[in-house]
Amino acid sequence: MISEDQLDEYRVQGVQVRVERDEMEANDVVGIVVAWDDEQVMIRKPSRRVVKLSRTYRYVPASTPRQNGQWES
Repeated sequence: MISEDQLDEYRVQGVQVRVERDEMEANDVVGIVVAWDDEQVMIRKPSRRVVKLSRTYRYVPASTPRQNGQWES
C-alpha cells in the first residue's frame, strides 16, 4: 500500500502518476493525485474525469518505464 507521505508528495508536486492495476499495460490509469483516504485514492485523468482506485495498487510516476514481470500469477 502506498504511504501517506508519498501520496502527499505526488499531490503537492503535481506529478502525473501511473496506477498499475495488473500485468496488462492497457489497464493502467494515468493521472494526477487529487485526494485519498485509508482505502482509496482519487486520480484526475487527462480527460478531467476523476476515478477512485484502491490504495493497494502500485503507484509510480508516469515518466518512469513500466516494469514488466513483477505481478504474481
